[in-house]
Amino acid sequence: MKHFNQLAASAALLATTAGPALTQEVDSLDARVNAAFAAARGPFVSFIFAPLPGTAFLWIVVWLVISASIFTVYFGFVQFRFFNHAIALVKGDYSDPNDAGKVSHFQALATALSGTVGIGNIAGVAVAVGIGGPGATFWMILAGILGMASEFTECILGVKYRNEYPDGSVSGGPMYYMSKGLDELGLPVVGSHANAASNR
Repeated sequence: MKHFNQLAASAALLATTAGPALTQEVDSLDARVNAAFAAARGPFVSFIFAPLPGTAFLWIVVWLVISASIFTVYFGFVQFRFFNHAIALVKGDYSDPNDAGKVSHFQALATALSGTVGIGNIAGVAVAVGIGGPGATFWMILAGILGMASEFTECILGVKYRNEYPDGSVSGGPMYYMSKGLDELGLPVVGSHANAASNR
């Protein structure tokens, strides 16, 4: 027991002396990586967050609206066609305890919503209505309806290109579907660059 107490005291002393030095080293590495990527991504970020010439309308908003509109039309207004099916899934009508997977349909929905709706969105609605008046509500509803098609597309791609491991664990997300999907299209270099850009 005495040997264990001495070992624990030595470990605690090492942690208190080496901890700040290790933290400074990690912080400096993080700062160097950020500085390296800032030079490369600066012009791109400046472009997409720049307003259209002569307006206050941002390029990124145009990109999101066009892509969401294309997804809506391509999938045949999926946000309306599958609404009842979505409610049935969340209620558990299709749940089977013997199915493979770690989460229920409701848990998957709750996870997706937690990543989509945050305090910024809640406060943003209040600010938008306060600044833009009641008309802002219409545009937020329209953006939400179009955004459902974008979210559907992201979820479908995430499921299609996820990794399933022998132990039953699963991993997926944009880093998988961008690299694997663009690789299928014969653009592996673009996929790897898009993957690196999305992770920064």
